[in-house]
Amino acid sequence: MHSLTTSRARRGLGAVGSAAVLALLITACQSPAAEQSSTPVAGGTLTYASGDAEPTCLDPHVGGNYPQALIAGQFLDSLVSRDADGTVIPWLATEWSASDDGLSWDFTLRDDVSFTDGTPFNAEAVKVNVEHLKDPATESSTGYLALGKVESVEAVSDTVARFTLSAPDSALLESLSMPWLAIESPAGIARGMEENCQAPIGTGPFIVDEWVKQDHVSLVRNDDYNSPPADAKHEGKAYLEAIEWRFIPDSASRYAALQAGQVDVLDNAQPDTISAAEKTTTLAHIDAPRPGAANRIELNAGAAPFSDPAVREAFIRAVNVNDGIESLFFGSAERSYSPLSSAESAGFSEESLFDTDLDEANELLDSAGWTERDADGYRVKDGERLTLDFPVSTNQSIPAEQSLFEQIQATAKDAGFEVRLSLLDLSSWYGVLAENNYDLVSAPYTKVGPDVLRILYHSDGIVPAPSGYFANLSQVSNPELDELLTTASETSDDGERAALYDQAQEIILGGFHILPLYDQQNHFLLGTQVKDARAMPTVSTPTFYDAWLAGQ
Repeated sequence: MHSLTTSRARRGLGAVGSAAVLALLITACQSPAAEQSSTPVAGGTLTYASGDAEPTCLDPHVGGNYPQALIAGQFLDSLVSRDADGTVIPWLATEWSASDDGLSWDFTLRDDVSFTDGTPFNAEAVKVNVEHLKDPATESSTGYLALGKVESVEAVSDTVARFTLSAPDSALLESLSMPWLAIESPAGIARGMEENCQAPIGTGPFIVDEWVKQDHVSLVRNDDYNSPPADAKHEGKAYLEAIEWRFIPDSASRYAALQAGQVDVLDNAQPDTISAAEKTTTLAHIDAPRPGAANRIELNAGAAPFSDPAVREAFIRAVNVNDGIESLFFGSAERSYSPLSSAESAGFSEESLFDTDLDEANELLDSAGWTERDADGYRVKDGERLTLDFPVSTNQSIPAEQSLFEQIQATAKDAGFEVRLSLLDLSSWYGVLAENNYDLVSAPYTKVGPDVLRILYHSDGIVPAPSGYFANLSQVSNPELDELLTTASETSDDGERAALYDQAQEIILGGFHILPLYDQQNHFLLGTQVKDARAMPTVSTPTFYDAWLAGQ
């Protein structure tokens, strides 16, 4: 193992990145339309084209993946949000305080908000939502894991909800800002999972009107909306009358529809189309990297051959990542050497651990006993080929990333690794992970703040959540790391917390448990008729509450 040298450079960049995320880096591509008027006008239907997987359930409490978060923010509000600087700001909760021991939190709630089914938003509703998230029958993963230290919620009054925790949780506010913990109507939840999945009921600016599977979700305006987050640009109802949320998996078709004016916004923009869009005067680009973890490849240390740290290091030394990023991403992705996104100020990186060195990779494999090669050039030990199974979700990895994985596959072969890439739909991909049938995996995971490290790398994360998903896919099990992550999650002092996360990241990187690639990317392309759309400063999902369409 190589010695580590602490690098603070990325931390400084992280702070800048966070602010940039929240400002939503809208690269308006010389928009003449934008100069026509800056006064919002009401009306119109915005058409959104998603290239992400279609959710199987619109209730983000169930499961809790990014496609749900993308749309849930249009019809659900959360207790708190974050502003462009990353500061937690009021939303449905106006203020909050913690007890001296950190085991009790009181949230004061707005008293003038109703769900779109007419029932009141109050402390009892918060209690019901937390119980829903923690109920194994809900099959939650993201929300369930984020609320791991919350034992119960008590409705002290209609406007005060008291959270009781099993241990201090320095990430509680960050967790409550996420769409997977947004607040739904108790009456809606009581309808049962099937009906609530079809059309969750919130307090948000839009209402789920219709979901035509494998085609679109229709959202209509909530004319009684009065609860935007504290950083919204206006009050009252949204300007847009409706949103049509279409599912268009093919990236070329999505971009063609945008160019033809058939859709107003698309997500999962590909690097080549981003480059092309930035040369036009009719499209704009929102670059909103997600917070939490960087995009990375996890090496499964829970089974051979990656249970041997020398083999993990050999793989990382063998592969060439940088050339692929430079050739495939047209400048839209910057190489990461950290477990955390550049949007996180607590990121720690160590570039020297990831230098490509084929000679060293070969020496490591020789020392680990993989000394022979078969007729195809792959390493063999005790009659077994050095084979790595790498399932890839086609719903989560864009074509450029899949091509990058193919380049990694090719360079790994030079050292004698056989990498077997399997392109799978999201459901099949989850199934393979649940069966522990993988050696390498690229698994996006988004959580506000550095506590995402505890979710991903504490040994508790090897135990599946009620949904069946386990977050510690590298299957790191290290008592020293567990202690650091636990202590950090209970530490309120920012300096002490950052130092603990530094040490934790040194262990993760130095153990060659992950191969960082780049930020989890959110690139949205918009027609320049779309004004004041932005990504939320929480998990970088789009919000169209302030948006309006020029020319209505």
